[in-house]
Amino acid sequence: MAYRENDTGTTQTKPLPKDTKKKDVNKEDLHAQLEEDLALKQHLELRVERIYDVDPEVQKVALESMRQEVRTSISSMTYVPKLLKFLRPHYRTLKAFYETMLDSDLKKYLADILSVMALTMSVEVKRESLKYRLLGSECDICSWGHEYVRILAGEISQEYLMRQSEDAPVDDLMELVEQIVAFHMKHNAESEAVDLLMEVDDLDPLTEHVDITNFRKTCLYLTSAARYLPDPDDILFMDTAYSIYLVFYEFASALQIALFLDNLEHVCEVFTSCDDLLMKKQFCYILARQGINFELDDDMVEDDEDRELSQAIINNVKLSEGYLTLARDIEAMEPKCPEDVYKLEKIWLLHLSMLLLMQVLARLMTDLADFSSDGSSGNWLFKNKEHAKISVVASLGMILLWDVNSGLAQIDKYLHSDDNFVIAGALLGVGLVNCSVTNDYDPALALLSEYINKEDSSIQIGAIMGLGIAYAGAQDEQILNSLIAILKHENVPHDVIAFTAISLGLVFVGSSNGEVAQAITDALTGRSVSELGQPLSRLLVLALGLIYLGKQEGMEATSEVSKSFSKKMRNYVDVTLLSCAHAGTGNVLTVQKLLGHCSHLENAETSQGSAVLGIAMVAMAEEIGLEMSIRSLKHFLQYGEQKIRRAVPLALGLLCISNPKVNVMDTLSRLSHDTDLEVAMAAVISLGLIGAGTNNARIAGMLRNLSSFYYNVPGLLFCVRIAQGLVHMGKGLLTLNPYHSNRLLCSPTALAGLVTMLHACLDMKSIILGKYHFVLYYLVLAMKPRMLMTLDKNLEPISVPVRVGEAVDVVGQPGQPKTITGFQTHSTPVLLAAGERAELATEKYVPLSPILEGYVILVENTEYMEDN
Repeated sequence: MAYRENDTGTTQTKPLPKDTKKKDVNKEDLHAQLEEDLALKQHLELRVERIYDVDPEVQKVALESMRQEVRTSISSMTYVPKLLKFLRPHYRTLKAFYETMLDSDLKKYLADILSVMALTMSVEVKRESLKYRLLGSECDICSWGHEYVRILAGEISQEYLMRQSEDAPVDDLMELVEQIVAFHMKHNAESEAVDLLMEVDDLDPLTEHVDITNFRKTCLYLTSAARYLPDPDDILFMDTAYSIYLVFYEFASALQIALFLDNLEHVCEVFTSCDDLLMKKQFCYILARQGINFELDDDMVEDDEDRELSQAIINNVKLSEGYLTLARDIEAMEPKCPEDVYKLEKIWLLHLSMLLLMQVLARLMTDLADFSSDGSSGNWLFKNKEHAKISVVASLGMILLWDVNSGLAQIDKYLHSDDNFVIAGALLGVGLVNCSVTNDYDPALALLSEYINKEDSSIQIGAIMGLGIAYAGAQDEQILNSLIAILKHENVPHDVIAFTAISLGLVFVGSSNGEVAQAITDALTGRSVSELGQPLSRLLVLALGLIYLGKQEGMEATSEVSKSFSKKMRNYVDVTLLSCAHAGTGNVLTVQKLLGHCSHLENAETSQGSAVLGIAMVAMAEEIGLEMSIRSLKHFLQYGEQKIRRAVPLALGLLCISNPKVNVMDTLSRLSHDTDLEVAMAAVISLGLIGAGTNNARIAGMLRNLSSFYYNVPGLLFCVRIAQGLVHMGKGLLTLNPYHSNRLLCSPTALAGLVTMLHACLDMKSIILGKYHFVLYYLVLAMKPRMLMTLDKNLEPISVPVRVGEAVDVVGQPGQPKTITGFQTHSTPVLLAAGERAELATEKYVPLSPILEGYVILVENTEYMEDN
C-alpha cells in the first residue's frame, strides 16, 4: 500500500495497481525456477561426467544415484520430467559409451537409464526402451512407473510379432510380460493386461494374477473383447473367462459363457461343480430362456424330487403361469379387442383372424364368446374360406400359448371337423400351444404323428409345421425318422417338401447334423428346374442353412454339393449357408462378402435378397456392427437393385427387432409410401417388427394413418393389420428379440423363427399374400415375456424394489461406475425394454443371477441390517 496525506491532515491508503503485485511475484517465481533448473542441469551434467570416469567406484556412485533420481522423477509421470529434458543432449553419447563398457553390473545400470531416456528420445521403430530393458539389471521394472510400463508393453507386442515372423525365441519377452501383467492387475488396469497377453498369444498367465477384487472386471473385458476377435481367438477368450468364473464360484456367469460357446460339457461341469440346490434352480431358469434341450442326471441333481422340479423349470412347464402372474400384477388382464388396436369401427374379418395371431394373452380365451363350436350363425370360424380357416383355428394356439393342458382341450374338438382346412389349423394350433414347452408325455408328437402322412396336403403341412414349432431345437430322433421318410417319398407335393425341410431345420437348428443336411440336400437335387423356381424353394435352401445356424464351420461338405446346381440356385445356396453359419457372430469379413454379393451379382437376383438379410443376421450381435450395417443398408436404398431394395426394410426390421430406434422408424415410414408396393409392404411389416410388443405410440399412429392411406389396397392393408397386431403383441408384455442376458446370449430357436418368417417375406405376394400366410406363425418361436420377476427360495413371486434404467457400457472403466443411468424405481415384476437394465434397490436380498432378466431367485442377505 502507498500512503498520502489528505486535506484534513489525516492519512489515507492508496492501493497499488493489481498488476504490479502479480508481476513482482511472477518474476520472483520465475527467477527461483530458473535457479532450480540451472542447479538440476548442472547436477545432472556432473553425474554424466562421472559416468565417463575411469574409476569404477566413481562410476558406480554416479550411476546408482542417477538411476534413483530418474526412477523418482518418472514414477508418477503425467508430463515429460525436466530431468529427461536436460539429459536429452547426452543420450547419443551415453549410448556410444555403453557400447565401449565391459560386461558388468555398471553396464546394466547404464542400460536401465538408457531404457528410460529412450521413452522420449528414441526413434519409435527401433524399440530402444525394450532393447536396453532386456540388457539392463533384473530389477522390478514396475518401480519405474506406469507410463514406462505402458510404453514397454507396446514395444513388446511389436517385437513379439517380428520374432514370430523370424522364428526367433521369445523367452526373455515372456518374462517381462509376466512382470507387466502382474503390475497391471495390481493397479486396476485389467484391460491393458489382457491386451498385452492377447498380443503375445498367451492368456494363461492371466489366471495366476486375478483375485477376488478384479476377476469380474477382467472377465467382463474378456467377454466384450471376444465379440471383435476372429475365430478361434474369440473362443479362447470365452474359455478363459469361463475358467476364471469357475475358480471364483461365479457359477451363473460361467453357465452363460458355456451357453455362448454352445458347450454342453461345460454346462454339465457347472451343475456338478455347484453344491447349492437353489443356485441350480437358477441355472434351470437361464437354460429355459435360452431354449435348449437339456436333460438333468443324478450327478447334476441327486434328489429325485428336486431333479424333477428342476427339469420342469427347464421344460418351461410353468411359463404360462408366470406370464399370467405378470399380466395380473401389471393389470393387463382385460382383453383387447381388434377395434381397440385399429381405432376403427369396421373390421375386415380376414384381418381380424390374423390380428388374433398376435394377441397372446392366455386368459383372453375365457372372454371370447365367439369361440363356440356349434356352427351357428355368427360363428367366427365359418365366415372365412379355405386357407384362411387354417390361420383362424391356429390363432387359438396363440391365445393359449404355453398352456398345454388347457390349450389341447380347447383345440381337440376342431380335430374332428369335416373340413380339412379346420383340421390343418387345429394341428398347427397344437404345435403353437406346445412351443417352447417340453412335456414328458409328448402330447404334440402323439397327436401330430397321426396326420403327417395324410393324403390332403393342407393337413400334412399343418401337422408338419406344428411338429417343427413344438419341437424346435429338440433334436428328436423319432421326428427325424418320420420327416426324412416324407422327404424321400415320391409324388409328395412341393409345398409339403418345403415345410418338411423347414421343420427338420427347426428341430435340428444349429446341430450340424450330417444326416439331416444330406436328406435336405437330396430333396433339393431331386427337384426339377420348374419346382426350384417356385417361391417355396427358398424355404428348402433356408432349412439347409438352419442346420448350421451360428456354427461358422462344418458346412463345407454341404456347400460342395451346391456346385451341381444351376448358377442361380448355387449362388442362393452359398449365400444362405454363409449368412446362417455366421449369424450372430459379428464377423466383419462375412459382412464384406455379403456386401460383395449385393454389389456384383448381376444375374443372381434371388440370392441378393438373402445376402441383404444375411448382413443383418451377422451384424446384429453387437451395437457398433449394427449401426454400421444400418448405414450400409441405407446406401442400398439409393443405389441397389430392385430385389435388394425389397429386402432392405426386412433387414432393418431384424436389426432393430422389438427396439424402435427413431432413425430406423423414420426410414421405414418413408419406405412405406414407396412406389414399389413390395418395398412398401416389407416396410410396413418391419414397422411392426421393430415395435413388436412395445405398444409404441408413434408406430401405432403411423400404422393407423397407413390403414387409411391404403384402405383400397387389400395386400398392403393386410400388412398394416399384421403390423398393428405385432406392435400390440401380448398387450405389450412380449418381445421378439432373440438376444437376452445383456445381449450376451442369442436363442437359436428364436432367431430361426424370425429368419424363416423374413425369408418368406422376400416373396410377399406369393407366400404371405398367397395361401401360405400361416408362415407368420413361425414368429411364435421368438415370443418371450420381456420381464423381470423375482422369486423367493420357494420359487414364489416376491415383490422387491428395483431400479430400471438405460444400460451403460462400463467395460474397461476404472473404479465402480454405475451400470445404469436415468433410472426409475419400481417394484417387481417389471417390464424391461430394449437397452434397459435392472438392479436391486435394496441390500436386503442377494440375486443368484448376475443379470436381472427373466426369473431371478433372491436369497436374504445375512449381513443386512434394517436402518432405524
